[in-house]
Amino acid sequence: MQNEFERFPFKQEIQKAIQALQFNKPTEIQEKIIPDILNGTSVIGQSHTGSGKTHAYLLPLFNKIDENRQEIQLVITAPTRELAMQIHEEVKKIIQFAGMDNKWKAKLLVGGTDKKKMSEKLSQPPHIIVGTPGRILDLVTDDTISIYKADSFVIDEADLMLDLGFINDVDQLLIRSREDIQLLVFSATIPQRLEHFFRKYLENPLHVKIDNLPSPEKMEHRLIAQKHRDEADIIMDISKAIHPYLAIIFTNGKDLADKLAANLQQKGLETGIIHGGLKPRERKRVLKDIQNLRYQYIVATDLASRGIDIKGVSHVINAQLPKEEEFYIHRTGRTARAGLEGTAISLYGDDDLKLIQKLEQKGLEFTYCDVKNGSWRDAKSWNERGNRTKSSTDLDQQAWKQVKRTKKVKPGYKKKMKKQQEQIKKQLAKKTKPKRKK
Repeated sequence: MQNEFERFPFKQEIQKAIQALQFNKPTEIQEKIIPDILNGTSVIGQSHTGSGKTHAYLLPLFNKIDENRQEIQLVITAPTRELAMQIHEEVKKIIQFAGMDNKWKAKLLVGGTDKKKMSEKLSQPPHIIVGTPGRILDLVTDDTISIYKADSFVIDEADLMLDLGFINDVDQLLIRSREDIQLLVFSATIPQRLEHFFRKYLENPLHVKIDNLPSPEKMEHRLIAQKHRDEADIIMDISKAIHPYLAIIFTNGKDLADKLAANLQQKGLETGIIHGGLKPRERKRVLKDIQNLRYQYIVATDLASRGIDIKGVSHVINAQLPKEEEFYIHRTGRTARAGLEGTAISLYGDDDLKLIQKLEQKGLEFTYCDVKNGSWRDAKSWNERGNRTKSSTDLDQQAWKQVKRTKKVKPGYKKKMKKQQEQIKKQLAKKTKPKRKK
């Protein structure tokens, strides 16, 4: 069977690396951007985790490396040291598989390492640097390295760069680069602030957006209506119903992550936690604990959906659904990777219906369910649940208006108020019920 990568005009060394990586058919993003990157075009790429994005830029950029030029030719930036380390591992693999260990040189430049030792190692400039923008900028401003002659510059996870406050460092690096540098930007979403940044540095770039959803035969998407219940209580019930190898529980922000992790730990679920607020040393320790299988559950923010690659995730649980479709795809893309199966379980409320509707319109199939005492139960879908008549909703509102509210709040007051509201609602329903004709 012919390898479909042979259609691209790659050098012999790159084709050799592709064979060793056991790549036979390009993914959609690789198909669309490799020819343009080979031609020197700047690219904006939007695609979800696991779409083959990293090799979509690494393979064509390696093809352009000139080992006889002893200067930095390729700069790759990532928002977190963990992601930079992962990209550097892939870079090392390509160099090894291409049989170019003695000719192509790459260096990882991230914080948490001895700057003086790093400077000594950079006395002979490498062809490729991979790192976090802050550390690369430090070394550039110290005149330890120069990136002025670099041909290509990669910004991976640009929107995460923006969220974590590193886009200004990237800006400072680009000011110190050639005006005609090939710029390759990858981002899950394109916030307005990024659009301004693109206009400053990109002229007629190729913009590719891959909307592919996770493969339905490998992924199961479950939805649980929260119905005013506590998230930690539902997740504890879920934990009795599933047997994860590793489950990531996503929240919308650091404070919510801290609160949920504390609640789950209090309830007896041994849980790790990862978010951008942790100190680098603490994050490194947690990741090591995860690799050593200390935790079965990790509470995380979106940093873990893109900024960190965690292996062996069998389940993704959304304690809160994200606000945008792309983030749902990125989160659920942490599981069902490399041909394995995976399950995504999301808690939802009325505020999430717009997102669910959009995902369903894209072809995503959800199973509506509930969980109690460790057992799954079927549940009505959001539109079936939402099919209550207007009169019923009106009665709800009228009844609540008539509920007597006490100034002193005592234990169980919510139950008493709800009971009172139900009684008033029944009385109102009797009054408004049309009389039968005799």
